[in-house]
Amino acid sequence: MVYGVRDGWRRGGFESHEGMVGVLLADGSEPKPVLFDLGSGATFHESSDWWLYDGALRRPTAVSMRGRCACGWRGTKTYPIDWAKVREDDPDAYDTSGLYGEWEAHLDDVAARAVALPEDLAALLGQVRERLDRLWLEEDKARGYATMLKACDALEAMVADTGPEAARALADKHDEGGVMPAVAEALGMTEKAARARLLHYEHLTWR
Repeated sequence: MVYGVRDGWRRGGFESHEGMVGVLLADGSEPKPVLFDLGSGATFHESSDWWLYDGALRRPTAVSMRGRCACGWRGTKTYPIDWAKVREDDPDAYDTSGLYGEWEAHLDDVAARAVALPEDLAALLGQVRERLDRLWLEEDKARGYATMLKACDALEAMVADTGPEAARALADKHDEGGVMPAVAEALGMTEKAARARLLHYEHLTWR
């Protein structure tokens, strides 16, 4: 069984596609975030945690839940909420297996449409990662740490040598034809995250 997770559902390599439990009101609409007065003037905290929509303190009452993703995806199935089974001291204990399963299928689709690393490149990166991890076991700790940093320098130099050119080329295509949705799909990211990634690499320098 999968239970509600306060920090959301994540998959390595697809962090911008964070999944979470969403709720629906009786009319089928999604409620607005709940606002909390922090007692400091005009400062308010807002939250969309599903268990807050229990009707208490004049908050809306949710009648069902469905999976949702930061990219805007929404699950096709809805599940009624049995508030009698929602533990006030541990709302995450409520079973959300169905929602998580749909979100997992959504992430499988995102991954299938994203660009896959060539097998040889993926293998090389894996070997680099494994070799760096082994440096933690060096008897001469200072030498091991220094070796790690030297390796990081070499990796950063390679990234700074190739990342900006690739990012600028993709940015130019975006300016020409508005292909950001395609770029985001290829990277397995939301469009917002893809724009941030391009901007990061466009201005990356190595000193």
